[in-house]
Amino acid sequence: MPAISTSIFELLKIGPGPSSSHTIGPMRAGFDFMESVRQLPDADRQRAGTVEIRLFGSLSATGNGHGTPRAIMAGLLGHEPDTCLPNVLEEFDDSQRPFDLDLGGKTLPYHTRDIIFDAVQHDYPHSNTMIFRLLNGAEVVFERIFFSVGGGFLRWPGWEEPKRGLPAYPYETMTQLKTHLRAHSMRLHELLLANEQAITGMTEEQIYAGLDRITEVMEGAVECGIVTEGVLPGTIGLQRKAPVMYNRAKSEYFQGSGFLKAVNAYALAASEENAAGHCVVTAPTCGGAGVLPAILHTLKRHMGATQEEIRQGLLVAACIGFLAKHNASISGAEVGCQGEVGVASAMAAAFLAYARGYRFQVTENAAEIAMEHHLGLTCDPVGGYVQIPCIERNAMGAVKAFNAYLIASTLDESYQKVDLDKVIQAMAQTGHDMSRKYKETSLAGLAMSMTEC
Repeated sequence: MPAISTSIFELLKIGPGPSSSHTIGPMRAGFDFMESVRQLPDADRQRAGTVEIRLFGSLSATGNGHGTPRAIMAGLLGHEPDTCLPNVLEEFDDSQRPFDLDLGGKTLPYHTRDIIFDAVQHDYPHSNTMIFRLLNGAEVVFERIFFSVGGGFLRWPGWEEPKRGLPAYPYETMTQLKTHLRAHSMRLHELLLANEQAITGMTEEQIYAGLDRITEVMEGAVECGIVTEGVLPGTIGLQRKAPVMYNRAKSEYFQGSGFLKAVNAYALAASEENAAGHCVVTAPTCGGAGVLPAILHTLKRHMGATQEEIRQGLLVAACIGFLAKHNASISGAEVGCQGEVGVASAMAAAFLAYARGYRFQVTENAAEIAMEHHLGLTCDPVGGYVQIPCIERNAMGAVKAFNAYLIASTLDESYQKVDLDKVIQAMAQTGHDMSRKYKETSLAGLAMSMTEC
């Protein structure tokens, strides 16, 4: 397997919720499909009569609740996740409204209701499969197949890793990372910064500007969520909880249990913004997008962290996400919620430890502890919405991250017997053995229990 060459800004992506695999990935697919269509010969575009879009796997099972049709339509009309308005998906709530797709010299009307929810069980190589076709009657004029593999990443048949610079310090595991750190007498954020520069060609100033933008969006989601009341979109009728929790924490002056209430409020806030379809940061996915912002907001607002410490911590958080994605998965459709909230909690624990000045061993231990105590977590969204149990799971993930940091930073480093590489292997095996019913299909677990009630 090649060394990790993912950019920080491919993992920590800005885009609309509620699911990176179900909204950000499909939005990008819609955008890419239209860009490809406009490159076709004019004769092909002119004879096209309809557009056909089919969703498979968990995109079919839970796409409606996750807002997939809205995201695809936004992409078809030229919106991209990292530049769109925070509430762009709300433009596409009306499934009866036709939108004109500009093929380049020709337009075709299309509705979000026209998107076909196809087989949940299928033979394509990834659960989250999308097929986009330009048709002339029954004839396929042009076709693109996309796989939304988690975290907003897209793949397709014949996909190859994009050509980019080689990492200055190649690694696939935490063990290899530690070997580099010892051999070169450097700190983890320095290695990650050097790799990002080598891979992307960005300067240090550009990387830090990007991290500051990530911080801004994360904090914005928290700050908006703690003051926004009301009911979240969808048929569940779920009331937002973040403002109530935040006001209670504030009334207790953020002391004692009030501090933990604040951490919970921040995670609920960002996760509720995600559930509303507003812009968040995939950390590592939209489903886990409340965990890291909660710890970041706590660190800045209650623990006096500097921007430099935040930047360094974000580099390390991304590294934990890289390791999980490379050696297991961050897709709920592949490994369940352990790959989303579990990895998010590990990222947040490492972020906090490193930003507080601890070196790599305490940082690794914090990530391992957080990940270990999410093993086996299923992905069973009620009604296909990223609401129950997802929002509260983000709050639990944030609290577990903070507690993992406390354990790792208090106890002797040598007490830790399980390392991060081993717990990621365990996550991969657990996800492999987990029934498909418990992986983002809403066919089992809490999703069915709620239905039966």
